[in-house]
Amino acid sequence: MEIKSLQLQNFRNYPELLIEFDEKTNIIYGDNAQGKTNILEAVYLSSTSRSHKGAKDKEMIRFGEDEAHIKMIIRKNGIDHRIDLHIRKNKSKGIAIDGVSIRKASELFGLIHVIIFSPEDLSMVKNGPAERRRFMDLELCQLDKLYTSELSGYNKVLNDRNRMLKDLWIKPEYEEILPLYDIKLVNFGKHIIEAREKFISRLNDIVKEIHYSLTGGKEELVISYEPNVQGDRFEEELMRGAERDRHQKVTLTGPHRDDICFLANGIDLRKFGSQGQQRSAALSLKLAEIELVKSLSREYPVLLLDDVLSELDSSRQENLLGRINHIQTIMTCTGLDEFVKNRLAVNKIFHVMDNKVGGYQ
Repeated sequence: MEIKSLQLQNFRNYPELLIEFDEKTNIIYGDNAQGKTNILEAVYLSSTSRSHKGAKDKEMIRFGEDEAHIKMIIRKNGIDHRIDLHIRKNKSKGIAIDGVSIRKASELFGLIHVIIFSPEDLSMVKNGPAERRRFMDLELCQLDKLYTSELSGYNKVLNDRNRMLKDLWIKPEYEEILPLYDIKLVNFGKHIIEAREKFISRLNDIVKEIHYSLTGGKEELVISYEPNVQGDRFEEELMRGAERDRHQKVTLTGPHRDDICFLANGIDLRKFGSQGQQRSAALSLKLAEIELVKSLSREYPVLLLDDVLSELDSSRQENLLGRINHIQTIMTCTGLDEFVKNRLAVNKIFHVMDNKVGGYQ
């Protein structure tokens, strides 16, 4: 699979933009705050219907405008497809595939698969569990359409349940309604727990070899899923913690409190790993993610690198570049540094400046 072109209208800082990509390595360079990441965001949005930064639709529309449009042409199995997104301030976004509107965003998943890697991802191991849950959700939503539906349902029920817990003191009638939400929460949550467990188990099988190579044989990395509660005990534990939830006015049991554990030679990198170890583990995880997509979909994903190389030392740069030279990559950076020119066969270069993209090669 590959992305052939991207056309923007009133998206972020771009009034108009048409960019045609090479099937291999594409570099987008320019000073900070010029809109390089916005291009990657548009690609990710067109592939998944959501911003990798968690932005709301109205935040992605150019200032002073009421709507934005994105058109992306992709090639899959030798056939071209067009993805159109219509983003509006006060309405849900419209999505069409090959000119035919789709009712659910999940219908978009599987048409094109993208993996984005940003400097924030390098801190995934060091940061709190919310970052690691986000990693699982972003990938699983592309791999599993049912997961997307279950996660959306779970989050809605969770928000409603938390709102009722906060308002119980003024609306005691919620006591009769809460058990209904408990049942829904458990039903959605069981599927989420099961999917995450399988996903991390598959990643763990792949990440060991990658990390062993990345560290020169010095470390054996094991990643494991740490559910807040086991699926078959979710209902029991939710009931057991009912009074605690009412006292603290929030739901304290469920997959919204899950985590991932990273052990290198038996050491928990979240707590005791050096910054270098934590970054190596995050890099290994992303590289494993690429291979997992290939094994499940039989095609390599498109890789989006958002100014990551400048955050890696030379050995990690070489390891990353050596493993991605066979897949389509769209990479942003602030300058055409020597390490990019010398270590990577660059097929196309784009220069971003003053809301325009030029300087194609």
